[in-house]
Amino acid sequence: MTNLRPEYPRPHFKRDQWLNLNGEWEFEYDDDARGLNEKWYKDHTFSKRIIVPFCYQSSLSGIGETDFHDFVWYRRHFELKLDTHSRYILHFGAVDYEAWVWVNGERAVYHRGGHTPFKCEITSFLQSGQNTIVVHASDSSTALDQPRGKQYWKEQSENIFYTRTTGIWQTVWLETVSSSFLSEIFFTPDIDNKRIKFDYRVDSLQLDQKLNVEISFKGNIITRDTLSLIDGHGTRLFYLNHSGINHENWLWSPEDPNLFDVTIDLLENGKRIDRVQSYFGMRKIAVHNGQIFLNNKPYYMRLVLDQGYFPEGILTAPSELDLKKDIEYTKELGFNGARKHQKVEDPLYYYWADQLGLLVWGEMANSYAYSDQAVQRITQEWQEVIQRDYNHPSIVAWVPINESWGVPDLLTSTKQRNHSLTMYHLTKSLDQSRLVLSNDGWEHTQSDLCTIHDYESSQEILEKRYETIDSALAFLPAGKTIYAPGHSYQDEPILISEFGGISYKQSEWDGWGYSNANSEEEFLNAYKSVVDALYTSPLIKGFCYTQLTDVEQEINGLLTYDRKPKASIDQLKLITEGQKIN
Repeated sequence: MTNLRPEYPRPHFKRDQWLNLNGEWEFEYDDDARGLNEKWYKDHTFSKRIIVPFCYQSSLSGIGETDFHDFVWYRRHFELKLDTHSRYILHFGAVDYEAWVWVNGERAVYHRGGHTPFKCEITSFLQSGQNTIVVHASDSSTALDQPRGKQYWKEQSENIFYTRTTGIWQTVWLETVSSSFLSEIFFTPDIDNKRIKFDYRVDSLQLDQKLNVEISFKGNIITRDTLSLIDGHGTRLFYLNHSGINHENWLWSPEDPNLFDVTIDLLENGKRIDRVQSYFGMRKIAVHNGQIFLNNKPYYMRLVLDQGYFPEGILTAPSELDLKKDIEYTKELGFNGARKHQKVEDPLYYYWADQLGLLVWGEMANSYAYSDQAVQRITQEWQEVIQRDYNHPSIVAWVPINESWGVPDLLTSTKQRNHSLTMYHLTKSLDQSRLVLSNDGWEHTQSDLCTIHDYESSQEILEKRYETIDSALAFLPAGKTIYAPGHSYQDEPILISEFGGISYKQSEWDGWGYSNANSEEEFLNAYKSVVDALYTSPLIKGFCYTQLTDVEQEINGLLTYDRKPKASIDQLKLITEGQKIN
C-alpha cells in the first residue's frame, strides 16, 4: 500500500507509538446523498481508490477531477494487535468541511470545520486483527457562509479564487496511549522575567501520579522538576535562570531561532506510563508608540504573502520537504516573515518556521457571506485554530478576518462591526502573547496594527501617500475606509500588508496580476520601485509583498507555481532588504 506523507504530523507534541493511516483508501462519490440511508458505513462496494491525505481534486490523490461532488466516502482496513492495557486515539489532521467517522460499523465521531484537527478514542470499537474505518465528508459547493478561504464556489478557478479541497487533506493516524496520559500542554513565554508558563492537562488522572518535566537548551539541561498532580490540569512556572545560559543569546527570532527542548514524563507509582517530547521558544512581540518590538527591540517586518497552494496537491504539500523549502525560499528572498493567507496551514509548516526562524501571521480561512450560522462556524473553528497552534513561537500575529470577507457590510451594519470586534476580543481572551487584527487591509474596528492593502505600482504615488499620517489614512483601498465607522487610528504601527502583485509570466500560458512586467529586468525594477517606496516612508513599520508563488491563474509570484525563481534570488533579496542592486 502506498504511504505518502509519512512524517509525524504533530511535531510539538510527539509520542513514539503511532500508526500512519495515509495511503490508499477506497473512495466513492455520493452525489445523490444515498450513503447514510443505505448505511455505506456498514456495507458498500466502493468503486474508486484515492491516496490520502490528498483531496480528490488533486493529481496526487490519483483521481484529479475538479467537478463538484459535495458528498464523498472513504474506507480503509488496517491490522492491529490490541494491547488490553492501552487506549487508542484516532486523529484527523483536517477534513473539509464536515466529517462523520465509523469504526467497525460503529459511529465514532462527528466534526465540523475544514481546517482544524479532531480526534476520538476508539478503543472500545477495535478488535485484534483487521479493523475498518469509514469516513463520510460533506463540503458544500454553494454555502457562502462556510469558512472556505480561497476555495471557489464555481467549478472553474478564476480571478483570486482557486480549486476547492473536499474531504481528507491532512494526515490520518492512530495513536497508542496508556490508561492515563498527558492530553494537552501550552507554553507561554515571559522573557522579561526569564520564565516559561507551562499549562498541562492529564486525561484520567489517578492517585500517585506525577509529571516529570525536563527542559534543556542546546543539549544542556536547564531545569527539571517533578509536579505532584492533584487535579487533571494545572500550571507551573519554570524559571530559566541557569549559569550555563547567556540570556542575551537564548531568545527566539528569525535571526537566531533558539529553541528549548522539553521532555515530559507521566509517572504512576514511580513508573513512567507516558512520555511526550516538545519544545518552546522564548520570544515577545509587542507594540508601543507606533512601533513593533520583537524581544523588546524595534523590529521591521518584511513579510511575503504565502497562500500555501501546490500544483499537484492543492492545499496539501506533496511532502514535508516542500513545506520546509517554501520557508527556505522565503528567507533566501530576504523576508523575515510570511503571512499565511486564507489558509490554516499544516502544523509542519509552523514547525519548520520555528526551527528555521520565520515570523508568521496565522490567518483564518474566511467565509464570504454574513449570517448567524457564519458567526457560529467561524468562532468555533477559530478557537480550535488558536488551540492547535498556540505553542509555535514563529506565530506572532492572528488574523481572523481579511478584507471584510464574511462581513461585507461593516460600513452600515452595527451587527457586523460587533462581530469584527468580537473576533478581536475573543482572540485576545485566548492568547495575550500575540498581536491581533480585527480585519486586515481596511475597515478596522480594533486592531493592534493598522494594516493597509495597496496595489499602487507608482513609486512616486506611494511615496507621497505615505509621507504623513493624514495622507495615509485618507487613502481608500478598494474604495474602503481604513477604519470602520465609530473607530479611528490610535497610534498603531502602520504596515502595508498587501502590495505589489507584479505579474511576470515566463511562458505563453495566460494569467494575471495587479501590474505587469515583460522581462526579468522590468520585473526587478518594478519590484524595487514599490519596495523602495515603502522604505522611504517615515510611517511604515513593515510590509507584506504579494506574493511568494504563482497560484493557478494568478501569476504575481516571485516564484512560479512549481517554485522556480522568476529573477535572480540574490537580486530579489537585496531589494527586499532595502539594499542597492547591481
